[in-house]
Amino acid sequence: MSTFILNNLFRIGIRDVHTFKDGSSALREVSRLKPDLILTDIHMQPVGGIEFVRQLRALPSGPISNIKVIFLSADSSPATVGEALPLGVAGYLVKPPSLSALANKIEAALRS
Repeated sequence: MSTFILNNLFRIGIRDVHTFKDGSSALREVSRLKPDLILTDIHMQPVGGIEFVRQLRALPSGPISNIKVIFLSADSSPATVGEALPLGVAGYLVKPPSLSALANKIEAALRS
């Protein structure tokens, strides 16, 4: 996760943040951490955000497989957004998001 995003999370009052280099690292830890929300990029290697969410949704544990996810990506192409949104995500933000867009999307995801 970029320093820009981390700083903005801190600015909106989110202090408990765990970062991972890719989707497979995050998948190994998600059951242990049980986060309220996951922010993920679309384009990571070797496991990208879309594949990460597919694997997350396929997990047998309901509460874990249903964790709210917001995609953060510099990729705003209609094809990528169209592939991401049907995965049951709470939102898609184009990087770099404004502080208010980030805060609003997180607040809405946590409320729902």
